Amino acid sequence: MNAAALVERDFAVPDIRCVGCIAKLEQGLVRDKRIAAARVNFTEKRVHLSYMPDTDMPDLIGAFSTLGFEAHPIGNGPGEADAEAETSRELLRSVAVSGFAMMNIMLLSVSVWSGAAGATRDLFHWLSAAIALPTVAYAGRPFFRSAWRALRHGHTNMDVPISIGVALVCAISLYETATRGAHAYFDGAVMLLFFLLCGRWLDSVMRDRARGGVTALLRNMGSGATVLGDDGRSRWVDATALAPEMVMLVAAGERLAADGVVVGGDGQLDLSLLTGESAPQPVQLDDRAHAGTLNLDAPIRVRVTAAGADTAIADIARLMGEAAQGKSRYVRIADRAARLYAPAVHCLALMAFAGWMVAGAGWHDSLLIAAAVLIITCPCALGLAVPAAQIVAAGALMRAGVLVKDGSALERLAEVDLALVDKTGTLTLGRPEAIGLDRLDTGTKSLILALSQASRHPLSEALTRGLQRYDVRPAEVTSITETPGFGIEAQWAGGIVKLGRPQRGDLGDALATELSVDGDAVATIRFADRLRPDAAEAIDALGHHGVEAMILSGDRAEAVAPVARQLGLTAQTGMSPQDKLDAIERQAGLGRKVLMIGDGLNDGPALAAGHASIAPGSASDVGKNAADCIFLGDRMMPVVQAVQMARRTQTVVRQNFLLAIGYNAVAVPLAFMGLVTPLVAAIAMSGSSLIVVGNALRLRGAIR
Repeated sequence: MNAAALVERDFAVPDIRCVGCIAKLEQGLVRDKRIAAARVNFTEKRVHLSYMPDTDMPDLIGAFSTLGFEAHPIGNGPGEADAEAETSRELLRSVAVSGFAMMNIMLLSVSVWSGAAGATRDLFHWLSAAIALPTVAYAGRPFFRSAWRALRHGHTNMDVPISIGVALVCAISLYETATRGAHAYFDGAVMLLFFLLCGRWLDSVMRDRARGGVTALLRNMGSGATVLGDDGRSRWVDATALAPEMVMLVAAGERLAADGVVVGGDGQLDLSLLTGESAPQPVQLDDRAHAGTLNLDAPIRVRVTAAGADTAIADIARLMGEAAQGKSRYVRIADRAARLYAPAVHCLALMAFAGWMVAGAGWHDSLLIAAAVLIITCPCALGLAVPAAQIVAAGALMRAGVLVKDGSALERLAEVDLALVDKTGTLTLGRPEAIGLDRLDTGTKSLILALSQASRHPLSEALTRGLQRYDVRPAEVTSITETPGFGIEAQWAGGIVKLGRPQRGDLGDALATELSVDGDAVATIRFADRLRPDAAEAIDALGHHGVEAMILSGDRAEAVAPVARQLGLTAQTGMSPQDKLDAIERQAGLGRKVLMIGDGLNDGPALAAGHASIAPGSASDVGKNAADCIFLGDRMMPVVQAVQMARRTQTVVRQNFLLAIGYNAVAVPLAFMGLVTPLVAAIAMSGSSLIVVGNALRLRGAIR
């Protein structure tokens, strides 16, 4: 198969439930000779295919269908982007319907258990049937559809025993009702559906938070550019039509739509999207400029060197996508447990039926006992064990200032033992702060405030923020004008005051501005990007929890060294997105579980590739999309709290599994021996689920 001729495409596959589905898809699809490779993104429930160009779409859809999965090519329909959201809404509606029905049926069942007999009992059974059967038909659709697709193609999954159990119990209950039997199991069937749907909906809610997509990254590119022709005339060209050697005229306040080299003008670019560095970077003739960066002041002309998929920002998007694919292969605890569940339940029910038939119980009683086994082994507690703990933990972390986007992130976060931390915007606040303002006299502060508050330049905004802490009023200045790249000036007391580029030559690369009156320098203000207030404390706390920390920065070594010394960390500097990705892969190869903490677009691939990742709330949209968690505010301690909570959550999840296993160890033998009545089954089933939920609720107070 010629790799160069292969076509790449993503398919949405909403029925991916567990690690068994991943293996079935990745191994099954490549048996079709037209498909070269298949990779599953479990979090986004997508499958990436590489296939021969002469393969028809119906054939590809058919390949999925043969394996028991429904697939939709992504990008061909307006509603496909909302398919997962619609799945969550359908689950929520099913939870509401089954919960309402369960409460009503339980009221009728309590009356029967309390001694109702004869015609009254029969009436209650018929009323229960009237409520339960439509409920099961509606709320059970997510399980029935999945099970039918699997069975139709000769496969099985976790939804098969659930569907068989519910259908069998409803059929037996209807038979018992029609023949005026003593027991009906409608309450058990609806309760089973309700708890299973709760677990599946909670899981769906956590997954919804994980979706965002690499496409958000590409929205940061300019939509197009004004291109200068050979005759000097300009015309607007869409970003998709830009080509190398075109000359873009980039106005102040405009984002670049392609990579290129400056061929005219000089100004300052906001590179924070790419590097996380908030300070504007000056560019002049022959300097490189990248798509997505923002031209802050004077117009510049840029000769295009790369456009579209060849730009640096598109390359970062590609790296992010590949890194996220690797992370999606992480196998969650619930999926590992579910792998054994379906065959075990089938075997138990079959053994119960066969054993009682051999013992001479007859088909009715044998079938009843087999159904009881299916009910009693309902994975309600198993289904709730993980999502209940993760939802409670996510709620506690949100109150502490950490947004958890994906439940599996807590499982991965609990395992980390190495934190790779970006500097600018992560260890530091990522915004320039004026230093030494307290040494200025009131008159100087007043003048600077009058000028700075009239400008949206990042340094002016920093000055305004800093001076507003003092009891100072802006001076009365008039005729304010701003010259991009040079500063802002105004009339004051018959003279000219100016705030702009320093005239001193001894400042080097230091970030600074100067106030002058009638051309005479009055004050020079430097700027610094300060450390987060508790950065040292947070790094120490991570070390206390066995998480070693190291700086991974794209900044120059001179800029990183003071921060590294202050925090006592080692650092790797001048790293590109690919360098950071390689560093994570090296550590992963050594068996380390890397927690990536970063904020910029250049951190996007590393955030997606880390075993777990956290971004600050001030991060770029791309950084926040790629990260598993987002911490809010200026403090870093929420990162430590997230690690602590993740580990406590894992402890509770393991306890929940032990509770679920203990319940089955007691209940299954009773069901096997035919000793389970509807009352015992209902109480045991709901009791085990409530105990699991109650245990998870202990996590609410885990963060004080």
